[in-house]
Amino acid sequence: MKAVQINQYGSVDVLEIINNCPEPSLKKGQVLIENYSASINAIDWKMRAGYLQKWAPLSLPVTLGGDFAGKISELGEGVFGFNVGDDVYGTASIINGGTGSFAQILAANSSNISFKPKTVNFEEAAALPLVGASSIQALEDHIKLQTAQKILIHGGAGGIGHIAIQLAKNLGAYVATTVKTKDRDFVKKLGADIIIDYKTQAFELILKNYDAVLDLVGGETTDKSFAVLKKSGILVTLAGMPNQQLAQKYGIIVIRQGTKTNTIHLNRLRQLVDTGKIKLHIDKIFPFEQIKEAFKYQEEIHPRGKIVIKIK
Repeated sequence: MKAVQINQYGSVDVLEIINNCPEPSLKKGQVLIENYSASINAIDWKMRAGYLQKWAPLSLPVTLGGDFAGKISELGEGVFGFNVGDDVYGTASIINGGTGSFAQILAANSSNISFKPKTVNFEEAAALPLVGASSIQALEDHIKLQTAQKILIHGGAGGIGHIAIQLAKNLGAYVATTVKTKDRDFVKKLGADIIIDYKTQAFELILKNYDAVLDLVGGETTDKSFAVLKKSGILVTLAGMPNQQLAQKYGIIVIRQGTKTNTIHLNRLRQLVDTGKIKLHIDKIFPFEQIKEAFKYQEEIHPRGKIVIKIK
């Protein structure tokens, strides 16, 4: 089978398509997947570049990729609720015990998959798992966002951001977001109530007394976000470690989220997608053979929505 692997950390040049990669063997609780599509997330290029090796060291060579959508071809020991031939989606990241999604065949934990949403194709389904689970975990599990509450979502045009805006509006919240100038119309159509151009406007001077912030940017953006929140407000960040001293100063609850892409979140995501409450935006679909170009596009263009790799 074909798989995209790295033998060393580095730029897109370290990505290599292996044509005769051995098929993965199943462990207890896993399923074998005939993979139709995968998608690229920021964590994929950060793993490739070596930025995460202290946190998640890899045993090279390794197959990259997490998100996928495909068909179950074999069930491992102890797997219940799924059958051979089921269309599923989920994650198969090596750091979660999977064998990597940039491959024609992969093994994934049954706890990290769910049935594919019926209203989308395999390319769309493959782009959903991480961004959808991240949004659900942040807004519903951590923030517990309620009707009429106000939330600021940084990076609203990105993979997680454009899903989070839709989920927040579905929950009845008032949504502000920060984007580039070119993305204003895009997030307006998603339902954003206030749109801030982070290149020309200072969000921390415009927004006050917000209930929550979802930070997908990090750095100075995280620190400036404390001034936006009311006392006892919640800041959830997926980008770096929040400043605990600032949190105490402003009386803010801070949460550093490590996303759990599990069956519970994927089931909830499927429901939201199949009822039309969340619509995924795919910026571009690349063929498997153009994996280097896809990674380069992801890193340099900062796409609107998601980048997908078509495998079958």
